[in-house]
Amino acid sequence: MAALPREPEAFGEQVFAILRRNWPEHDVILTGPFDLVVNGRHLGLENLYRMVLGSPDRGTEIVEDYLEKIFDGDELGTTPIPWELAKLRVMPRIQPESIFQQLDKEQVAHVPWVNGTVIVFVLDMPQVTVSITVEQVIHWGTSMDELDEISRVNLDRYSPDLQIQVIESQDGGRAALLGEHDGYDASRVLLGKLHARLAPELDGDFFVATPSRDMFVAMTANPEHFVDRLQKRVDQDYKRLPYPITRDLFLVTRDGIAGTAA
Repeated sequence: MAALPREPEAFGEQVFAILRRNWPEHDVILTGPFDLVVNGRHLGLENLYRMVLGSPDRGTEIVEDYLEKIFDGDELGTTPIPWELAKLRVMPRIQPESIFQQLDKEQVAHVPWVNGTVIVFVLDMPQVTVSITVEQVIHWGTSMDELDEISRVNLDRYSPDLQIQVIESQDGGRAALLGEHDGYDASRVLLGKLHARLAPELDGDFFVATPSRDMFVAMTANPEHFVDRLQKRVDQDYKRLPYPITRDLFLVTRDGIAGTAA
């Protein structure tokens, strides 16, 4: 399978061609290197571009799978789901506030968080996740605070037996790596028992890095040069991985989580 072009303009044109070929019923306009308008709705391609760069030999397959999941999600999003069923599938996702440069903040169900991020809510359906809208929240007669509470409970239940790998550095620091690769790795910084689970391994209060949606690295708060070294790696991952969140660290304490962004 031929690799897709690395140049942003050519990449966008190729995705446009794939979409027109496989889904000719959709109205599609290419408005920029990483910007499509599909049926009047903006579709950014930067995350898709980063995904393809990570596996260039599977470029076309990745694009087709990505677009198919988006259209499946759109279809599910228009299907009424009763609250009794929906509340069992509500999950949290951490996103940078910059998502509202492309999405309407007034229509996305979310709550503000720390480090320039927000917690958005999705329905975890088989093979696809569907973003929850403010309109759905109103229809269900619930609230953002209740969604936040329910989503964290569901996250705790989602994979209770997490496999966490602890690595000790020669300079005295330790890092705990989590890699479920289920779309919620970064979200697990929200786990209610996270401090109790990792504090014994990481000498009390600790930092967590979530440079992208599928990255979670907890680390001891000392020694300082150990944290600085991992921070540089976090910066690199933030720049290259799809679904970037933040290069800033979260401080996890017994009393809760604080941001470290200036």
